[in-house]
Amino acid sequence: MPPQAIVDLVEAFTRNLDSYRSPQYKEAEVRREFIDPFFEALGWDIQNRRKYAENYKDVVHEPSLDDESGSSAPDYSFQPGGHLKFYVEAKKPSINLDRDPGPAHQLRMYGWTKQLPVSIVTNFAEFAVYDCRFEPAASDSAAVARVLYLRFEEYLAQWDELVSLFSPEAVFRGSFDRFVETRRRRGAAPFDERFLDDMEDWRKRLAENLALRNTVLSQRELNYAVQQTIDRIIFLRICEARGIEPFGRLRDLAELPAIYANLIEYFRSADDAYNSGLFHFRREHGREVPDELTPHLKIDDGVPKHIVKQLYWPARPYAFEVVPADILGQIYERFLGRVIYLTPGHRAKVDDKPEVKKAGGVYYTPTYVVNYIVKNTVDHLIKDKTWKQVTRLRILDPACGSGSFLLGVYEYLLNWYRDQYIQDGPERHKKQLYQTVAGWKLTIGEKKQILLRHIYGVDIDPQAVEVTKLSLLLKVLEGESEQTAKPRLIKEPALPDLDKNIKCGNSLVGPDFSRQMRLLDDEEKDRLNAFDWQTGFPEIMNSGGFDAVIGNPPYVRIQTTHANDLDYYPSRYESAVGNYDIYCLFVERGLKCLRQKGRLGYILPHRFFKTDYGEGLRKVITRRAGLETIVDFDGYMVFKNASINTCILILNGGERNREVSFAKARFTEMGEQEVSELLSQGLSESSTRFEIGPIDVSHLS
Repeated sequence: MPPQAIVDLVEAFTRNLDSYRSPQYKEAEVRREFIDPFFEALGWDIQNRRKYAENYKDVVHEPSLDDESGSSAPDYSFQPGGHLKFYVEAKKPSINLDRDPGPAHQLRMYGWTKQLPVSIVTNFAEFAVYDCRFEPAASDSAAVARVLYLRFEEYLAQWDELVSLFSPEAVFRGSFDRFVETRRRRGAAPFDERFLDDMEDWRKRLAENLALRNTVLSQRELNYAVQQTIDRIIFLRICEARGIEPFGRLRDLAELPAIYANLIEYFRSADDAYNSGLFHFRREHGREVPDELTPHLKIDDGVPKHIVKQLYWPARPYAFEVVPADILGQIYERFLGRVIYLTPGHRAKVDDKPEVKKAGGVYYTPTYVVNYIVKNTVDHLIKDKTWKQVTRLRILDPACGSGSFLLGVYEYLLNWYRDQYIQDGPERHKKQLYQTVAGWKLTIGEKKQILLRHIYGVDIDPQAVEVTKLSLLLKVLEGESEQTAKPRLIKEPALPDLDKNIKCGNSLVGPDFSRQMRLLDDEEKDRLNAFDWQTGFPEIMNSGGFDAVIGNPPYVRIQTTHANDLDYYPSRYESAVGNYDIYCLFVERGLKCLRQKGRLGYILPHRFFKTDYGEGLRKVITRRAGLETIVDFDGYMVFKNASINTCILILNGGERNREVSFAKARFTEMGEQEVSELLSQGLSESSTRFEIGPIDVSHLS
C-alpha cells in the first residue's frame, strides 16, 4: 500500500493539473513541492536530516535554474554510503517526457558518461527510467533505452514495485542491482571505450599531419606536441562544460580559417588565466623551460576541426560536466600504452610500447584497490594526529602513470579537510569554505594548497607525467563553475604549477649510472632518464623522506630489460636477486624514500613470498620494514584479461610486527562489485569470502 504522503501528492497534482502543466510553473517549484516529497516517501533522506558528512549524504542536489538554460550537473545524485547509484533529472510538468527526446538525451548523456547502469528523469507527471549503458544518438526517440515508464496516475498501483527497485532498502539489499542485470543487453558501448577510440583517432591524425608538415620534428618532439595539443583541447572543453570557459568557444574557433593559429592564441590566454604547466609559453623565474615548440608548428585545418567537432553533441554524447577524473585517468592509462614512432621517411606510425607488447596490454588499477590502499596508508597516518601534523604529510607514487593513486589520495584529503573545517565551524574558515545548495565545498584556492602541500609523483614516461598533471588539475576544477572559479581567476591563477610536485625520471636509476656509462648515446640516456631523489625533492628527503609511498609498480622481469640495467641494479638493490622482477626494486626504493613510521602500500604480484627470486625482497622487508597487512587475491584476477595473481602489501617504516593482518580470497567467482564492497567494508567482516586472520611470517627471514 502506498503511504499517505504519496496519496496526498497524487490527489493534489490531480486537482490542479492545468496549473501545474502551465509553462509558468517552474522546475524549482515541482522539485520542492512534488519530486522531493516523492523520493522522501521512498525512504531517501533528501534534506539530509540525519546530518551525514558531505561525502555520505544519501542525495546530493544541484540548484534548479529557473531560466531553463540548463545546469552543469544532474539535479540529483543518489549515492547511499558515498557510492553513486543513479541520477535523477528533474523537468517541469509542461515538458512531455513521453514524446520530447531532449530530456532523455540529457539524462542518458549524464548516465552514459558517468558509466551508470540506469538513471531517471521525472516531472512528477511522468517517471521514466533509462538504461544508460547504451550510447545516446541524436536520432533516438524518447522511447529508446527506456526500461520503465509511469504516469502519476499509476504511482499508487505501482508503488510496491517502485519501492522494490528504487528505495534505499532496494539498493542495500541488491534488488536494484538485480533489476539492472536483468535489463542488460548486448551491444552496449561504454563511454571509456568510445572516448579511447576517439583519442586514438585524434593522435593518429595529428601525428601523421604534424610529421608531414613539420619535417624537422624529432620523434620525442612529435609525441610531446601531439600529447599537449590533445590535453589542452580536452581541458578547455571540460572547462566549457563546467561554465568556467565560455561554452562553444572551441567549436566557434574551429569554424574559422587558420584554426591552429587561433587555438594557440586561446592556449596563450589560458596561460594567463591558469598559469599551469599545461599552458606555459613564457619564461618565468623558478619554473621549467616553457613550450617554445608547439606555437610554431604547422597543422592543416581539417585535423583540429575534426577533433573539436567530436567533442560536442550531436557528433558525440560526451557530458564533460560529469566525467570523473578517475575514469579519464583510466582511459589515459590505456592511451599511454601506445607511442608515436617515426619511419625513415619521416612518416608517423602509432604502435604499442615494447613493454606493453611483452605484458600483453595495459592494465589500470581498479578504483576499489586504490581506495583500500589509501585507507590503509594515508587514513592510518592521519588518525590521532593534530591538524598541524596532518599538514606536514607528504605522499609519493614513484611510478605514477596516469595518476590514479595520486587522484585517490587527493580526493581523500579534500574530503578530510572539508569535514574538519565544517566540524571546527564553517564561520571560522571563510577562506577555505563556501556554501552551496549541495552543501559546504572547499574553495579553489584551498584545493590548490592541499594539492601542492601533499601530493608528489615520479614517472619515467614524460607523457605519463603530463597526464598525471592534467588529471590532478581537472580534479582541482571538479565541482567548480563560473560563479566559483571566475572570481578567483581575476585575483590569481586558478591552477597550481605542479612542476615541483610531479617529476619525470627513472625512480630506480640515479645519476651515478650516467657517470659510469659515459659512452651512452642520447637515445639511451633518454631511455634511462636517471632521477636524483636528493635534488628532485631536497626538502622532503633531507627531513627523513615521505610519510606514505603508494602505487602499482611496473611488473617487468629483468630478462626483458636492457643489458646495461642488468649490471646496475644488483650493485644498488639488495632485492635484485636471481631472475627478479622490477616491482621488487620498487618496494625497496619505496622503503628508501619512506620516513620512519611511514606507510607503504602497493598492489603487486604475490609470487615474491614463495619464489627464489623473491628472497632478496623478503630480506629487505625483514630488515627495513614492518609487515602490516597482506590481501592475497590468489585465484581472483584484479586485472581483467591478465593472468597475474596479485596481493596488496602494506608495510610500515618501523619495527617488524609479531602478527600480520592477512586476508586471502576463497572463491574465484566473486565479481568486481562484490570484492569492492568487501574491501570497503573492512575485511574483518568478510570472512565468508576471504580467509581472515594472522599469518606466520617467520619464513620471510
